[in-house]
Amino acid sequence: MGEWTTAQVQDRLELAAGVMRQMPGVMPQGFFNAWPEYFHSFADKVGQEPQMRRPRPSPRQITQAEEAMLWLRWLEPEDGRLVWARADGMAWKPICWQFGISRATANRRWQYGLAVIVWRLNGKLVPRNRSMDFVVRSVRA
Repeated sequence: MGEWTTAQVQDRLELAAGVMRQMPGVMPQGFFNAWPEYFHSFADKVGQEPQMRRPRPSPRQITQAEEAMLWLRWLEPEDGRLVWARADGMAWKPICWQFGISRATANRRWQYGLAVIVWRLNGKLVPRNRSMDFVVRSVRA
């Protein structure tokens, strides 16, 4: 693949969050249900809305999601949680409350987190002696 962009990284992280939402919940070992499954008759189903199920993610989607989640280890732990919360679809206001920061700071740190991931995916080391703004601007250029 060519050069990564912030839009591609953001899309991949959002897809990873969607895949993780579709995965079945974790059950404790030995968990089972002894009740028989109830089969509804036709008369029971009359007037009910059909329940549509989303298909389970494919193995390829799961692999790509796991790969995208590993990108977050390149960030500081708090920045990684912020980027993941935003990819998971959390609104800015709860993010700001959770991290105790302003909306502008949250947006700046989110952009910086995406920029760091882009730098690393493109095979570059993130300069430690440069500002966050420099890292974000150099990815856009």
